[in-house]
Amino acid sequence: MSSEELEGQRRAYARWAPIYDAVYHRFLADAHRRTAAAAARAGPDILEVGVGTGLVLSHYPPHARVSGVDLSEPMLRKAAEKVREKSLAQVRLIAAMDAGRLGFRDGAFDAVALPFVITLVPEPEAALDECARVLKPGGEIVIASKLGYDTGVQARLEEAIDPVMKRIGWSAAFKISRIEGWARRRGGFEVLAVEPLFPAGLFKLIRLRKAG
Repeated sequence: MSSEELEGQRRAYARWAPIYDAVYHRFLADAHRRTAAAAARAGPDILEVGVGTGLVLSHYPPHARVSGVDLSEPMLRKAAEKVREKSLAQVRLIAAMDAGRLGFRDGAFDAVALPFVITLVPEPEAALDECARVLKPGGEIVIASKLGYDTGVQARLEEAIDPVMKRIGWSAAFKISRIEGWARRRGGFEVLAVEPLFPAGLFKLIRLRKAG
């Protein structure tokens, strides 16, 4: 990602930071809970990429060891406030970091969670490559996002409501098959599940396991 693109994203997230929780807290609560639960089942050492204002953090179990990273420092300040106010001892690190250049050693985490961020980064495959690098063998990448099907009744429904979804920042243009294609090309990853999330399956949860 170029420095100009990075700065553009930082400005956009800075505008969102003050109102993000009010807009998305209830709407995405189901997805947040299920993302955290899936990541925790893979093991205690968890990296959350795109931690934002920290809406997912309270859903990780007490035994977890969570590191949260994001590009936006205004959003990270909100996340750090939640950690302090709610005494979230499971959160070990909150840091500013580009998803395409993670500052962690290879094989550091049992799970990497990406809640509602993969469709927003300029180079999703590069971000997934970094997630794969920092993941332990046998670990999981857990993605929750607005992801579209390529064919079928659900695909037609998603296309029909896509103009409305675009107005609030979500589009069906990013397909599940893009993530499946990345896993296939990279090798060493198995798509464990694609699960519908509230509301009406418009959001999806995808779990990818790295070969042990």
